[in-house]
Amino acid sequence: MAGKSQGIVVGSMGVAGLMGVAAILDLALGFPFGGQMVLDIMFILASGLVVYMGIDCMKDAR
Repeated sequence: MAGKSQGIVVGSMGVAGLMGVAAILDLALGFPFGGQMVLDIMFILASGLVVYMGIDCMKDAR
């Protein structure tokens, strides 16, 4: 995988991880998204899917 493509995949995985952590914090504390449980669950599922797809992409590139 070229350097630029790998950077994009790693960056998207990083952003997805941060969104997942923010959603978990929101479930626990009600901050930063206002404690909307359905939205938090959707964020966690979406971030997990993006991280999974990024890992799979990195494996395929080897």
